[in-house]
Amino acid sequence: QGQLVESGGGLVQAGGSLRLSCKTSGFITSVFNPATCAWYRHAPGKQRELVASITGRTTTNYVDSVKGRFTISRDNARKTVYLQMNDLQADDTAVYYCYTGARDGRWGQGTQVTVSS
Repeated sequence: QGQLVESGGGLVQAGGSLRLSCKTSGFITSVFNPATCAWYRHAPGKQRELVASITGRTTTNYVDSVKGRFTISRDNARKTVYLQMNDLQADDTAVYYCYTGARDGRWGQGTQVTVSS
């Protein structure tokens, strides 16, 4: 049916790093590989925000606030998407959600990232 499971969130001090993983299942290769995948985040009191995206051809895009600090990548053999987050700041605190455009769009359940200042 197509499922996404995020992991790697947690509590980190400002300036620290985390690596989020999004393991997908239920997608055949011909459906997953060309699909754009993305990471969104939702912080309390704020609208959900697109953080980073990666196309099937591995073209990436980032919101300005994370450029130079975050890196999105994908491993099609493992059908997994990653978000490497460096130099984390308090404003990065949010629930991070993985998304794939495969099968008309699927979301993960989210993983909490908390950055203490």
